[in-house]
Amino acid sequence: MSEQRLQVAGGREIVLPMSKAVEISIRSLKIRFGRSLITTSGIILAIAFLMSVWSSNALIGSLKNANKSEINLLLQKNGIETGSTEGGRSSAEAKAQAQEESSKQSWLIGLSLLVCVVGIANAMLMSVTERFREIGTMKCLGALDSFIIKLFLLESTFQGVVGTSIGIVIGLLMTLGLTLLAYGSYVFTYFPVGGILQSVLASLVAGTLLSLVGAMLPAYKAAKMEPVEAMRSDT
Repeated sequence: MSEQRLQVAGGREIVLPMSKAVEISIRSLKIRFGRSLITTSGIILAIAFLMSVWSSNALIGSLKNANKSEINLLLQKNGIETGSTEGGRSSAEAKAQAQEESSKQSWLIGLSLLVCVVGIANAMLMSVTERFREIGTMKCLGALDSFIIKLFLLESTFQGVVGTSIGIVIGLLMTLGLTLLAYGSYVFTYFPVGGILQSVLASLVAGTLLSLVGAMLPAYKAAKMEPVEAMRSDT
């Protein structure tokens, strides 16, 4: 929908354009810039770690697929298995170790994203507490529950997109720096453009979804707040 509605006395509805809801959300983020920065920083760290892992896997995979003896030596020097049976280790053992490392990465990614969601939810709940009077005023003026929910989800989406974008850049730059130190110009020679773009898109979607999921409970709590109780609050 491209519009929001306020229901006033007598059942009459006032139609607000979506641009007005966006304006209110942006103004709220500016007013509470400090809290918004804390929420965004959690997203940045989680997505930077996620992007770092995915882009590193893409870069290492591309170097392994090049199947060059000099690159394989560098990979083995950095503890990366290249499919050989060096040191008496079978390919089955190498595969088992790779699966174990992948499992550890998955757990670390999952935990970091979970912490990110909890941080977003906590920050948004605090925002609801700080805005009792503001929410109460809007509801007294006729704001529907759906309008309040959409305001909070818009705020969270803006923070998610900004935080995710910054996290993607940080994660990719850190990974590029480390791989350049380890493998030199081979990184650019066999740069996996498709794999990196896929990681960027996946990280962007993940960060935005995390922001929305973290904001759902606070948005619902704000929408179900009783106007009279909110106006009576001293917070």
